[in-house]
Amino acid sequence: QVQLVESGGGLVQTGGSLRLSCAASVRTFVGYTLGWFRQAPGKERELVAAISWAGITYYADSVKGRFTISRDNAKNTVYLQMNSLKPDDTAVYSCAARPLPYGSPTPRKTDQYTDWGQGTQVTVSS
Repeated sequence: QVQLVESGGGLVQTGGSLRLSCAASVRTFVGYTLGWFRQAPGKERELVAAISWAGITYYADSVKGRFTISRDNAKNTVYLQMNSLKPDDTAVYSCAARPLPYGSPTPRKTDQYTDWGQGTQVTVSS
C-alpha cells in the first residue's frame, strides 16, 4: 500500500496560481499511474489530471491549458501546477495512485485507483 500526502493548497484570488504536491511513501514510483482528483461541495469527485509512469498525460476539458501535471520519480512526487484559477476550481484536491503495466490506458474513474491521499483544500475567491 502506498501512502500519499498532499500539500500546497490554500486560498488564492481568481487568476492566481497554486502548485500542489503529492509525496508517496513507496520504494519506487516507477510503474504507478498517478491522478489528481477534486471534489467540490455537493458534487461528485472528478478526475482533473493523470500521468502514467511513461509520462503520458490526461486532462479534464475544464482544466486543459491551465493545469499541468508532472512527476519526479526520483523524489516519488507528483505535482499539479494550476494557473488562471477560477472560483469553479474550488474543491478538495486529492492525489491517487495505481500500479499499472507500461502502456496501459489511463484510468479515469475513482474506483480504478487503489491508493489515496487525504486531500488538500483549494479555495479560489472571486
